[in-house]
Amino acid sequence: MGSAEPFVRGAGRAPGAPSGGLIDLLSVSAVVLDARGRVVFWSPQAQQIFGYSAREALGRSAARLMVDEQHLDLVTELFSKVMAEGTSWAGAFPVRHKDGSTRLVEFRNVRLEGEHGVFYALGIAADQAVLQRMERDLALSARLVSQSPTGLGILDPDLRYLVVNPTLERINGRPADRQVGRPVREVLDFMDAGPVETAMRSVLDSGDPLVNQFALAPTPSDPGRVHAWSASYYRLEDSAGQVLGLALELVDVTEQHRASSEAAAARRRLALIADASTRIGTTLDLDTTADELARTCVPEPADLAAVDLLEAVLQGGDSDGAPDGPVALRTLAVAAHPAPAVSVPSGHPARYEPDHLITRCIATGRPVLAAHITAQDLAHIAPSHAAAVLNEAGAHSCLAVPLIARGRVLGALGLARARNPLPFSEDDTTLALELASRAAVSIDHARWYQNQRQAAENLQRSLLPQKPPYRPGLDIACRYQPASTICGIGGDWYDVIALSGDKTALVIGDVMGSGTGAAATMGQLRTATRTLAALDLDPAAVLRHLDRITGDLEQRFATCTYAVYDASRACCSIATAGHLPPVLIPAASAPRFLDLPTGAPLGVGSVPFETSRLRIEPGDRLLLYTDGLIETRSHALDTRLAVLLRLLARSPRRLEETCDHLLDALRRRDEPDDVALLLARARPVARTPQLLRGRGKHVDGLP
Repeated sequence: MGSAEPFVRGAGRAPGAPSGGLIDLLSVSAVVLDARGRVVFWSPQAQQIFGYSAREALGRSAARLMVDEQHLDLVTELFSKVMAEGTSWAGAFPVRHKDGSTRLVEFRNVRLEGEHGVFYALGIAADQAVLQRMERDLALSARLVSQSPTGLGILDPDLRYLVVNPTLERINGRPADRQVGRPVREVLDFMDAGPVETAMRSVLDSGDPLVNQFALAPTPSDPGRVHAWSASYYRLEDSAGQVLGLALELVDVTEQHRASSEAAAARRRLALIADASTRIGTTLDLDTTADELARTCVPEPADLAAVDLLEAVLQGGDSDGAPDGPVALRTLAVAAHPAPAVSVPSGHPARYEPDHLITRCIATGRPVLAAHITAQDLAHIAPSHAAAVLNEAGAHSCLAVPLIARGRVLGALGLARARNPLPFSEDDTTLALELASRAAVSIDHARWYQNQRQAAENLQRSLLPQKPPYRPGLDIACRYQPASTICGIGGDWYDVIALSGDKTALVIGDVMGSGTGAAATMGQLRTATRTLAALDLDPAAVLRHLDRITGDLEQRFATCTYAVYDASRACCSIATAGHLPPVLIPAASAPRFLDLPTGAPLGVGSVPFETSRLRIEPGDRLLLYTDGLIETRSHALDTRLAVLLRLLARSPRRLEETCDHLLDALRRRDEPDDVALLLARARPVARTPQLLRGRGKHVDGLP
């Protein structure tokens, strides 16, 4: 006969170790009576129910020991029937405890047959209160499991399903009989069950529960839709600590997850709008503002963003209502994450047909959403160059929103998604509209500023000579660079004036102040200077007349350097009115500042001016400049003057290159002041002997 060990729960335990289990929880006792009703066997559990030890109970009449007098006849009758007929009896019966109390005990009585035909009675007893509580708990547990909206299951230590409730049946998409006895991987074949199995084994090994483990996974009960789940795993043990298996609790939290995701998305949108308020419009540069808008939109809400403005708007005009045909747009900025392999041309007008997404957006002044697009749709989204970028990036959803300021459409913000698998939604449209409306105001301000600045700069340049005239004995290069703001435009000027003979007047000046008033004063002073130069006056005399004229103008003060170069004599007469010292760059030695009487600015009045004379040989250069070239808020003037000399010592020989070299090295893009440069180089002139004889003595007498 084979060993019974495999069928014995707890086999292999040390003797005396608690087995655990339902029988122990019920404290079931066993009592054996002989044919006369005397106790012949008494289990230890019987003492817990009846109070008597085996020594006290063995050999005594069970009825006399445990039954009240009023029930003796009934008990005797039932006992006789069981012994005579061999039937069993079950029921609850009041039993007297050793302490005198009475309690209900659940009995099961059967007749046993021993050797030689001897009969015995076996009584199995359990406290009825404990039994009823256990039955109630089991019934409640079964009802809760069967009716719970939560998926509940029990698995054995090998992770095979033992119990599944109806909810878990529905979630896993198969009835209980197709799950019970099968492993997790087989039941969850509609998803990647590896992480689930790993989590379960971790709980079985450690005993530490895993609670509210979040996961996104499909379910056969709702094909084509991913659900959000909250799973909890608990190890099951008996009262002795033996591992029975694992309990699974699965809750569908899709709606809560959706609500939470929507709330998080709303918070991100608000944060993006708040961020846009600080990131967009940091300057009044149109291209920078457009770039700030495009970069704000990437990587959320779009993978690719482009800012297109109407060409008519960029030219200083306004959009003339809804276009009824193709429109010319210029792409000012593009941002993408990651950068596409094909770049979008920007800075040049492009033709957009009436059926293009951007054109329809501009025509209606409303967003245009193409939630799902294919490669064939791209021809109606944008021109070929932009469509190529969208196709290369794998765009599957596009959105265009208008840029509207002061009630006029300036252009459009175009967005596309490629890496983000979700199409644009109505919420994305609302967000894009908010970003576009905020940016449109900044773009309009930048556009207005750019137009005004261009107009002011054009005015300034119109008051300056367009190209220095050819003069005998001189090579001349000039530069004017406006300030970075409208208010900084105005006062700096240069001039080259042809005088009689081989003489040339070189003028540099700076009207104090800025704006159109300074520009107007500069124009008046330049005209006056030209008029006075025609009189062939000494430089100091010219400055005296300009000083009187300046006192009557709106901008009452200006600095100026006036020089007359006589090429036939290689002589330069020069006077200054509060201006920075010119720089002489000899052909054979280091550059140096000319030590000239400074004089007072024009408009001060009653201050004398002096004329100085110096020889300028062929190859020597003379630099006149305004303070915008060297003055900064963060450096001392002496330091900047020293830098100027170092730059001139290593400057290129060509005058045009030298001017550019100085501006690149000394000027920043955001300088608040304008600057004028005039660089002249002496060169030999053909002289007749008569001319040399008539003027040689005067030239020799120069200091």
